[in-house]
Amino acid sequence: MNVPIFGQEEDAADSLSILLIDALYESDDAQVIAYDSASLFWAEAQNEPAFWDTHGPDEQRYFNTVCLFYGADPDRREEFAQDLELPEERAEGCEDEFELAADSWHAVLDDMSARAGFTGQLVPSGEAEMPMMAQEIKALNAEFKWPRDIAVKIEGCGEANAFYDLDGQSITMCRELVGWLDDVATQLGAN
Repeated sequence: MNVPIFGQEEDAADSLSILLIDALYESDDAQVIAYDSASLFWAEAQNEPAFWDTHGPDEQRYFNTVCLFYGADPDRREEFAQDLELPEERAEGCEDEFELAADSWHAVLDDMSARAGFTGQLVPSGEAEMPMMAQEIKALNAEFKWPRDIAVKIEGCGEANAFYDLDGQSITMCRELVGWLDDVATQLGAN
């Protein structure tokens, strides 16, 4: 999409995900997704941080997620911030952080929504294998115009991850990621 990224690409993707969660989901569903996303980062933060990784430390990703989601609607999400123990000194700036992220991304997202002449779409392969992902793909296709068809596939990768292949112009969701998410959800439910 030739989107300019200033700073770490993975941190930018984290910010974008919170903006999309806030914009595309009903309030209650958005809060559940944001809560789960933050909880995944918190679960990973219990491991030794990999400072060499392309992602920021997971504990920082946790607080960034909580702050941005809270900052989108501080009056209605105060309980969310308190439940996830967002420090008051960080909470004070979250509305500004959200506005900065929104201002930065909205120009890109507005352009993706308004592109005339673009007919590409995200195309799920193996749709029966991923019915929920197919619903998400359908919603994204309704919201954005893509410059070309982009295949979205599920396959074994040897790790719990997802990838965008610039050369193949495809997104790969690793089967291991689904298993990893199930394991984390089980751990979070036990705590």
